[in-house]
Amino acid sequence: MKRLIVGLLLLAVSGWAAGQEKKTYAFVERDSTLYLDVYRPAQPRGDGVAVISLFGGGFIAGERDNGHQRSVAKLLTDRGFTVVSIDYRLGLKDTVKMKEFSGIKGLQAMFQYCIDIAVEDCAAAVAWVCAHAAELGVDPAKIVLTGNSAGAITVLQFDWCRANGLPQASALPAGWMPAAVVPYSGAIMSHGKPTWKTPPAPTMLMHGTKDKIVAYKKFPPLLSYGLYGAKKVYKQMGKQGYPCWIVRFEGIGHEVASWLPGSVDFFCGFVNQALAGRITTLDATMTDTKLVPTRWTTMTLKDLYAE
Repeated sequence: MKRLIVGLLLLAVSGWAAGQEKKTYAFVERDSTLYLDVYRPAQPRGDGVAVISLFGGGFIAGERDNGHQRSVAKLLTDRGFTVVSIDYRLGLKDTVKMKEFSGIKGLQAMFQYCIDIAVEDCAAAVAWVCAHAAELGVDPAKIVLTGNSAGAITVLQFDWCRANGLPQASALPAGWMPAAVVPYSGAIMSHGKPTWKTPPAPTMLMHGTKDKIVAYKKFPPLLSYGLYGAKKVYKQMGKQGYPCWIVRFEGIGHEVASWLPGSVDFFCGFVNQALAGRITTLDATMTDTKLVPTRWTTMTLKDLYAE
């Protein structure tokens, strides 16, 4: 594995897109090799900031180079960011492992397994980027994490694991923390309300109040072990005195998961404040005439996995 990572096993050098260069690298060997795409801007910001982006897909589908990920990369490289879109293992595709889970406790354990292995892969990708920062033109202290849906859960859980010294994040360089974390429809899987032993990264939570796929509050609602959504995470961070931003989209569901392209200026504004050391608190309800309810507002987890 060390030879794989240290050796920079370059898979391919892709062609040029308008204003960006894309290269694909292997970053870790699991049951299969995991890759990441590095998009370099034509006109870098000059401060070495990189955004590591994780796709969504319910831990059963999605690709690092799907249309949404390419759109995010284009928008952010146009603003001078280096963007890294990564693979992570999709636990729900592990049909052998899935046979071990049954009932409500099994459902909880199944999602815990899916999230844990995704966090492990995210940590491996961060470690790889830090190890090759000079080659990539990246400052390891200025790495931002973002993701949508399952990717949002992963980046939020990743920073929670890092802050609590949990083994899922053990691949990280000692003392490293993200410059910012921006989950679009994210949550934390926790036994009881999440807490942080050390400070979380500056975090901006983007979530629709009607989200039934990644619950805005908590799922399951009556059990202490489950997914704590943006409302609960914001409240818990506040109780511990950690500044955090929450942007609520009233009456909107899971559509927010794919809204980074529609809120890119807001994203950049938060990241710039975090990089400047201006760690503030914001509780906002946003209305965007271009973000309207669709079938994703009423869809549930059951509907999602039945498709």
